[in-house]
Amino acid sequence: MTDQTEPGDILEEAREKLLDAALPHVAFDGWGQASFDAARADAGLDPALARAACPRGAVDLALAFHRRGDARMLARLAEADLSQMRFRDRIAAAVRLRLEAVEMDKEAVRRGATLFALPVHAADGAGAIWGTADAIWTALGDMSTDYNWYTKRASLAAVYSSTVLYWLGDDSPGHEATWAFLDRRIENVMSFEGFKGKFLNSPLGRIIEKGPLRLLDRVAAPDQSFRETAPGWTRR
Repeated sequence: MTDQTEPGDILEEAREKLLDAALPHVAFDGWGQASFDAARADAGLDPALARAACPRGAVDLALAFHRRGDARMLARLAEADLSQMRFRDRIAAAVRLRLEAVEMDKEAVRRGATLFALPVHAADGAGAIWGTADAIWTALGDMSTDYNWYTKRASLAAVYSSTVLYWLGDDSPGHEATWAFLDRRIENVMSFEGFKGKFLNSPLGRIIEKGPLRLLDRVAAPDQSFRETAPGWTRR
């Protein structure tokens, strides 16, 4: 290790090597200890370094796999020209790019869904999906700073998670059925947002907005320092 090499860089490099080596094993053995041990051996990493890179073993490796998918999506979004699309179509395009980024490792995604369905790891899974929703909204230029910051991400997280489950069982050519399902889900969300807007502009809606909903004025989006360190947002 040179003077210019940061400890975090060493761990990131080890984590990436572990992940590359793990994926062939995960398809058969899932995100468990057997896959982690096989990946460490295949990557030729010292056990202590492997454990430092992934303190919780395969769980941390599965989260690294999810973050890799997010990073690939963001790279593809940066190259795509979405300027002529309606906003709902931009969201659909981002979700599609996210799934296409891991299409070659679909079985690893399936195994991850199984892992994060376990109660002990459910919070990790929810944090990872929230991080994906936040990455998409941020990349698309969301500037909200109030409670809408949360509702947008919660809605997209629900759309994304249901679309992933549909995608995992979809054997249609080019996943056409999945993209149709995604469009329907986004249309449902947009329809609700339209209804909400109309309701808040109605006489009853204005009364409620000035009453109970005034409490939401105190809700603000988290600051950048929190987003950079909180689970689900961490970009290692």
